[in-house]
Amino acid sequence: MIAGFKKSVLHCNGVNITFFRAGKGKTLLLLHGYPQNHICWEKIAPVLARSYDVIVPDLRGYGDSSAPPNDTENTIYSKRTMAQDMVDLLSELEIPIASLLGHDRGARVAYRFALDHPELIEKLGIIEIVPTGDFWAGWNADLAMAAYHWTFLAQPYPMPEHMIGSNSDSYIEWTLEQWTLNKTLNVFTNEALESYRNQARDPARLHAMCSDYRAGATTDRRIDLEDQSKSRKISVPTKVLYGAHGFPAKNGNAVSLWQSWASDLGISVCESGHFVMEENPQAVLDTFLPFFAN
Repeated sequence: MIAGFKKSVLHCNGVNITFFRAGKGKTLLLLHGYPQNHICWEKIAPVLARSYDVIVPDLRGYGDSSAPPNDTENTIYSKRTMAQDMVDLLSELEIPIASLLGHDRGARVAYRFALDHPELIEKLGIIEIVPTGDFWAGWNADLAMAAYHWTFLAQPYPMPEHMIGSNSDSYIEWTLEQWTLNKTLNVFTNEALESYRNQARDPARLHAMCSDYRAGATTDRRIDLEDQSKSRKISVPTKVLYGAHGFPAKNGNAVSLWQSWASDLGISVCESGHFVMEENPQAVLDTFLPFFAN
């Protein structure tokens, strides 16, 4: 639980979506990434809730939301499907328009939401990614070593599930530690760490997390390439923040990649590894509080 937030569950797009809500004002939807869940926003969300109606869901397959089995076409965990979950969540809550801020996999859901449902989004915030199709296209040896999980988790069921499941605690701790700037777990609270461990101990959620990456390697990449071929762009104001030592920085051309996707774009870099909300929460607030306020 995030301090001061109320937990609820709604049936959306065929699954149960658990979410946490606090604050008043314009709606701001916060979307987490891998291998995390809603609690990754615990240092950020209470501050944002002073000015906004903040909603923090667990994406399907993560946290306490439903974790259905994947399908052969990898659509169950596609970002298009996950974005539709969020569209339905807003509809169930009778919220006509919202701003989105996403990190990692949640940022991929967020930009897909903006492309597929531009009439429902006011502003888009992105943390620590470049678009999926571009990320795959930019692979070299160094990036492949850093982002090995993109190919490992996307392998056919059940190989990665069995390998991670043999010692899921160790895998999750190693992943979290290695992706921070200082190679430490100290940036995560004990409650958050245990939440991430528990999530990966559940075979259904471990399968869902792998399937999230299977979708990224297939369906998500295909949809991105289709949009690029049609010169589709994100039409709403967009702000991107990434860590100077995270994955977009290793990609080497994050600015130019995002410029090809968004018409109204701002980009900032901060001192952090991949987990910016935990490693440098003040940079997140300094970047996005003014952006969403204007």
